[in-house]
Amino acid sequence: MMKDQYILGIETSCDETAASIVKNGQEIISNVVASQIESHKRFGGVVPEIASRHHVEQITIVIEEALKQAGMTPQDLDAVAVTEGPGLVGALLIGINAAKAFAFANGLPLVGVHHIAGHIYANALVQKMEFPLLALVVSGGHTELVLMKDDGLFELIGETRDDAAGEAYDKVARVLNLPYPGGPHIDKLANESDEALQFPRAWLEEGSYDFSFSGLKSAVINYQHNAEQRGEKVNPNHLAAGFQQSVVEVLTTKTIRAAREFKVKQVIAAGGVAANKGLRTSLEEAFTKENISFYVPPIKLCTDNAAMIAAAGNSKFSAGHRGNMSMNGRPGLELDSWN
Repeated sequence: MMKDQYILGIETSCDETAASIVKNGQEIISNVVASQIESHKRFGGVVPEIASRHHVEQITIVIEEALKQAGMTPQDLDAVAVTEGPGLVGALLIGINAAKAFAFANGLPLVGVHHIAGHIYANALVQKMEFPLLALVVSGGHTELVLMKDDGLFELIGETRDDAAGEAYDKVARVLNLPYPGGPHIDKLANESDEALQFPRAWLEEGSYDFSFSGLKSAVINYQHNAEQRGEKVNPNHLAAGFQQSVVEVLTTKTIRAAREFKVKQVIAAGGVAANKGLRTSLEEAFTKENISFYVPPIKLCTDNAAMIAAAGNSKFSAGHRGNMSMNGRPGLELDSWN
């Protein structure tokens, strides 16, 4: 019988300081997240210098709390997994240096994890991942379709060419004077609306799995500004519903087409925007009709957390990969396979 494997995960890529202990890549023993949303809300977005400062203040506290909640000591751990990139370089460095110090002090191996791999492996914490699978990753900085033919094998088949879906949500929310982060507020308005304005869908070239939301964002913002200049009041619910319908239709349609083409057994959604009710409902309905298994993690595992980093780190560590003390923050890190 194999020995259980316990991984400490550390995540500081943006504005969440998080630490978690996960057993065998599947069972969350502890999961601690210190959010900075209140600090960034008045600026309407994440300020990198403020994010880094908060990470410095919180990182030791969240690691200690993760150990305390798990009832464990460093000697009970098998490795430390940390987000190596992509993300804000200053923020990444806080987590990486804390992970290196903790690993060195306690004689533990170190594993660097790609942030998007973490979002994908959040699904392993709630159900078995069956390959080949297709992952739709939708977050503040990423909109990607990733094909996985096996554990630790990633093939990027589609990505955003400009604004990620989450960025578009935040920018549209700002025009509607909604608080940061804007996504949940637009989702709420859209779901309360009985009518939707019509906005364009960017399908790009025939057969493309790439995405583009910059034109849609501009169309929505221009509609709002033009109405204001004419002295007309736009119903924010109708505008939010029209914007969200455009985003969701493109994401759902391209994901279905890719799932059919690559004959996947499972489709998963991942990332902060996967918490969006309109998107979750659309994907669930579509894949029920397609008779393809579809899963999305609970909302607390869609947003940035360290359990997902520990889950991905467990797979990478089991495949024999190790980091070293020269590890650095890599804001432009590519999603590479480890198997």
